[in-house]
Amino acid sequence: MISVIMPYFKNEKFVFKSINSVLKQTYKNFEFIIIYDDHDKNTYKKIQNFALKDKRIKLLKNKKNLGAGLSRNKAINISRGKFIAFIDSDDIWVKNKLYFQLNFMEKKKIFASHTSYKIIDEKGKFVSNRVARNLNYNDLIKSCDIGLSTVMLNKKILKKKQLFPNLKTKEDYTLWLKIAKKNVIFYGIDKQYVCWRNTEDSLSKNIFQKLMDSIRVYHKYEKFSLINSLFKTIVLSINYLMKNK
Repeated sequence: MISVIMPYFKNEKFVFKSINSVLKQTYKNFEFIIIYDDHDKNTYKKIQNFALKDKRIKLLKNKKNLGAGLSRNKAINISRGKFIAFIDSDDIWVKNKLYFQLNFMEKKKIFASHTSYKIIDEKGKFVSNRVARNLNYNDLIKSCDIGLSTVMLNKKILKKKQLFPNLKTKEDYTLWLKIAKKNVIFYGIDKQYVCWRNTEDSLSKNIFQKLMDSIRVYHKYEKFSLINSLFKTIVLSINYLMKNK
């Protein structure tokens, strides 16, 4: 079984397309854990309707806002799958994403993989793409070239005390570094199985927040000195700008 995990917060415009892209997967043996991290009762009821029609959906509602990272942790801790796959509530999967990615991982006997993906705008129009490649810790420390909604992990490598940290951004990057530090390679599948949506109100657009969280990743979690953390943040930012030329 694969455990598919999606946190939800104030994203009604796109969430139903995301949910449908999971439910329409050609690979059927999965549970779909949606963590509702919002207080809007109307949207909750709409998502609840999906859960009533499909028993694979497990809808949980946070008593208070936890953020995406801690919500994913909550889902991981109750998940039953051998593999974990992540999707954000505004992204879209190609219908055979789970099937091919699972086969790839089982044939290679690997613990972590990610795929290439398209970047689309709010109207679904193509903007650009990202190509997945094999990444180790030394690669990732310089540039985060992994799209969260493309990732599949063998649950064996996830420890309860080493999951997503409580950060507003870069929480996924922190986890990828933790995993890669154990000499786990993120194997890249050079096929576009995901459409990553670039929205105007995305939290990841907050440049100051991203810079501060990058420093926290390197200083607090990777234990680099403050000066080294600042330097690595500059390198990370330059590599990000180069990718978005």
